[in-house]
Amino acid sequence: MSASVLFDAPGPRARRRHAVLAALGLVVAIGVLVLVVLKMKDANQLQGALWKPFVTDRAVWRDYLVPGLLGTFKAAAISIVLAGVFGIVFGVGRLSSITSLRWACGVVVEFFRAVPVLLMMIFAYFGLYARGTLFSAETAPLAAVVTGLTLYNGSVIAELVRSGVFSLPKGQSEAGLSLGLTRSQVMRSIQLPQALTAMLPALIGQFVVILKDSALGYQVTYLELLNWSKTLGSAFANTVPAYLVAALLFIVINYALTVVASRVQRRLSRRGRAVVGGGGPVTGTTAEQSTLGGEGVVNTDATNT
Repeated sequence: MSASVLFDAPGPRARRRHAVLAALGLVVAIGVLVLVVLKMKDANQLQGALWKPFVTDRAVWRDYLVPGLLGTFKAAAISIVLAGVFGIVFGVGRLSSITSLRWACGVVVEFFRAVPVLLMMIFAYFGLYARGTLFSAETAPLAAVVTGLTLYNGSVIAELVRSGVFSLPKGQSEAGLSLGLTRSQVMRSIQLPQALTAMLPALIGQFVVILKDSALGYQVTYLELLNWSKTLGSAFANTVPAYLVAALLFIVINYALTVVASRVQRRLSRRGRAVVGGGGPVTGTTAEQSTLGGEGVVNTDATNT
């Protein structure tokens, strides 16, 4: 598959402009941080006694933060798996050659993309699960959170899958059909794996959104990190520090997920590429060579096709 250039490398003036904008943004961020610290100091939220329990009292982590993290991870993990399955099924359905199936999948995806996640959680909990016998009283909040996260984020992933397949060159499908593969085999064996690899950064970004949006379960009494942080703040009379620690934990988790995703993306991008060393000839198209910076990295999929 030939690589594509999304934008030209910035010139000297553009680099200087970017540096100036970055410096201004840094100054603004530092100013906002100083203002927040001063406001917290005026509200007596920087006193050592408010932060001491996080270091000296094991109950803070054992009874509040760790259970909150486990609740967040549980809801996010289940939702990521279900949203991935939902997205692939309906994304492929939107690419179907059967008109009725394509339209049905399109209606489902567009509907759940338009409805806010919190609204779906509230409707699922108070309208269905809390009144019915499908889930127990202890499981109903988790089911409502997973339902909202799965339907919304699965619809977004379906659009990512569809756009990823559309972004592939037509030669990919034509080559598969010329080999005698059916359209479903071409989709399953050729187009879908490449689309998922190309859309991996966006997919991981959506997984981060799922992890963060699990905090909305607070509104349906689900015991996740935000809910436990509120309870922690009430128990130790340090609500603001408790919320700040919860925010820091979310940042660390999301950053770790992003780092893992970047490594996975780099590993996947190296699959199917060969490094030509020793000054040997570089094969592939001119666009591939110029895009790859002339480093002798060749996309073997394109040459084999």
